[in-house]
Amino acid sequence: MILVLHDDTLLDFSGLRVEGLGPIGDGNGRGFVAHTSLAVTPGGATIGLAHQILYVPPPKAARRARPGPAGRLWLDAAAAVPAAPDGKRFVHVADRAGDVRELFDWADAAGGAYVIRSRHDRAVAADLGAGPADSRLYAAVRAWPAAGPPRDVRLDARPGQPARTAALRVAWKPVTLPPPRQIRDRGRRVPLAVWVARVWEAAPPAGVEPVEWLLVTNVPVASAADAWERVDWYARRAVIEEFHKAWKTGTGVESLQLTTRARLEPGVGLLAVVAVFLLALRDAGREPAAAQRPATGWVPPAWVVVLARWRHGDHGRTAWTVTEFLLALGRLGGHQNRPSDGMPGWMTLWRGWSQLHIMVAVVADLKQPRSGGT
Repeated sequence: MILVLHDDTLLDFSGLRVEGLGPIGDGNGRGFVAHTSLAVTPGGATIGLAHQILYVPPPKAARRARPGPAGRLWLDAAAAVPAAPDGKRFVHVADRAGDVRELFDWADAAGGAYVIRSRHDRAVAADLGAGPADSRLYAAVRAWPAAGPPRDVRLDARPGQPARTAALRVAWKPVTLPPPRQIRDRGRRVPLAVWVARVWEAAPPAGVEPVEWLLVTNVPVASAADAWERVDWYARRAVIEEFHKAWKTGTGVESLQLTTRARLEPGVGLLAVVAVFLLALRDAGREPAAAQRPATGWVPPAWVVVLARWRHGDHGRTAWTVTEFLLALGRLGGHQNRPSDGMPGWMTLWRGWSQLHIMVAVVADLKQPRSGGT
């Protein structure tokens, strides 16, 4: 199983005089909507970019004159992801913005799989136990009893909310989504059999908004363990949020000074690949086995040798672990490596990576044979 995480972010290039950019944010900025499809393992380890779209929003006047169907970008991205490797299956994972009926229809017709957080309180049919015929999804789901005991889940910090552990409950059932009254774009007039899992916090701390996720999936759910697995898959969305931090804060993609769209787009794409590498390397450095795992399993041996020579001189040991390489890379980027500093952050990793590439290129150039006595 491979999870394909989908999400959007805005890339703001308002300071550049580049033709072909579109309005973003409140309409006063100019740039791209970047829709990324990131492949990760069910455990959250980064595999790589599955697909990426740099979308140029049309001016508001054009959108009013000819509004596009909601969610077309999400459908296009899922449909563009190549076929999964032999013996593997892709499961598309998205937040509420991905709750698009046309995406569900595409997956039903193409054999795709998904776990998507619900945004629309859709009508549901009664034949699969959702409640009265033509009832609404949210009322039906919130009436379901919890399946099994609560489970402690670690929640990442959010703006205004520190990281905490929440006791969550789960409930699940199969439901049928009736055909929509209006068919848009690539939609189909067929009922869809799906499973809905609700996970919620019954007793949140005082003054804290309780957690509630309503997840729609076409991957069968037959037990509470299955439901919790779908919840775990959805929770991996945190990885793509970290990718955006690595891309925007780390590599500084919005600081590119390229002056044409034909040059800007490849630069944006190249830094996306670098951000994926930095994300994978950072996460590898956080694993318990990182202090024993050879760094050459992640980076070319030449990188390790050059960085070791810079850090410890010609007589330094070069059989480095992932942890040693990551700390030295951060040190090259300005991290002090003090115990109280923690592991290097995105900006120091990016600066270190940039410097190391220059150093490796110089060493490789010096090793080239010279002609003419030079």
